Amino acid sequence: MNQVLTVVRNAPASPLSTPIPARLPIGELIAQAATAQTQTDQASGASIGIWESSPGVFRRYLKNREFSHIVSGWCTFTPDGGEPVELRAGDAVLFPENCEGVWDIRETLRKTYVLF
Repeated sequence: MNQVLTVVRNAPASPLSTPIPARLPIGELIAQAATAQTQTDQASGASIGIWESSPGVFRRYLKNREFSHIVSGWCTFTPDGGEPVELRAGDAVLFPENCEGVWDIRETLRKTYVLF
């Protein structure tokens, strides 16, 4: 059987799409987010890519499980009913299914992600 790999390349320098405002902002500073290299593996249905957000506070609304590796920047994520977690460049994080909460992006954050 032929195995095909889905790859994100050069995440730190990859050009991004046009930024759009956060969908569920909190406060007056509206974060702008953009993506790059968004791909879906047809066999598994998983999506991968690069996501970047400027500083701001907004709610996470994705229902998928997500694995992310922080490429640059830093933030705090506070899951609903949980404690804040600081994430910095070099960190990896797994969001469980139906994990909602608040992103507080302090320094432009770039991450690679897998949604599954």
